[in-house]
Amino acid sequence: MKITIKLTTKESIIKFEADQFLVPNGNFEFNNIDDAKTSPLAQELFYLPFVKKVYIASNFIAIERYDIVEWKDVQNEVAEQIEAYLNSGKAIMTIGNSVIKTPVTVYAESTPNPSVLKFVANKKLVIQNIEFNSIDDTKFAPMALALFQFRFVKSVFLDDNFVSITKYDIAEWSDITLELREFIKHFLESGKTVVEDAAYKNEIKAQVRIDKEKNSTLHLDATSKQIIDILEEYIKPAVASDGGNIEFQSYNPITKRVNVILQGACSGCPSSTFTLKNGIETMLKEMLNDDVLTVEAING
Repeated sequence: MKITIKLTTKESIIKFEADQFLVPNGNFEFNNIDDAKTSPLAQELFYLPFVKKVYIASNFIAIERYDIVEWKDVQNEVAEQIEAYLNSGKAIMTIGNSVIKTPVTVYAESTPNPSVLKFVANKKLVIQNIEFNSIDDTKFAPMALALFQFRFVKSVFLDDNFVSITKYDIAEWSDITLELREFIKHFLESGKTVVEDAAYKNEIKAQVRIDKEKNSTLHLDATSKQIIDILEEYIKPAVASDGGNIEFQSYNPITKRVNVILQGACSGCPSSTFTLKNGIETMLKEMLNDDVLTVEAING
């Protein structure tokens, strides 16, 4: 969900307009934090010392400020806070016994890997990326476990606000995309846990995760640290947009070989070799000034 800042005719009031529906009907006005007992979002906003009043309508939140600040100095930070709150899936309003939460939207994106589709949600799903290659891995991952009930699901990769699903060849995306999208949407709307904390700590149940302690920068040589920095800053954002992930595994200073792990849409992708050789390897050679360096995916 995205927030756009809109000025109003009154200098002290600004509107934060959402690109999606927020509340089912009516407008709500809150004059202080006690007034806002039915709105967790408004209560959070009242913790900002300059907030005088909060209005919540169908697709926007308007805030009236005290004169201790100017909107130009704080409006961007407030917009970011509201956007983060809405995308977290927390309740906007609670009326009676019902809870009005941010509507969940899910859309499908193609990836360079024809066997993988990326399903993007308007809320954060996991605190760190994690991949499941079989139902045996999903003891602490309710969403992945549920997805493996579809017999055409081969593997599940979760990262930030999306899930990449690898299918078996028995099914065509044109026949199953809508079914998967609706399933994921309903799962998230129900408030079920996507991944339990135990899944992040269990190396057996998340076999492709890098052992963060083992590969701590305290135990790596200078070149390895540089490689990790380059992967994190320049390469990971690009592969994440394609529904995948790349993790540093090791660097051999004698053979000049960099081993990486490919996850999600990157794993088994027909174009992964081209990406490794003509993209990642080329960038590392240029940035490290080392024409001998090579990059290999240890998982194929």
